[in-house]
Amino acid sequence: MKIRIDKARCVGNARCWAIAPDLYPLDDDGYISIEGFDVPEGLEAIAKRGARACPERVIEVIEE
Repeated sequence: MKIRIDKARCVGNARCWAIAPDLYPLDDDGYISIEGFDVPEGLEAIAKRGARACPERVIEVIEE
């Protein structure tokens, strides 16, 4: 599973980070600091929860 993030559309709600801070790091201004990542094995459920928590829907879950 992969996560793709549209950083340009992030408005800094930080709801993804509140659920999974190790997967969704924020920059110094409170915006998502990465554009995506490969989800580590065993963390799929929490990655999906973090993605669903984004009210702007800037996080896409890509099932492989």
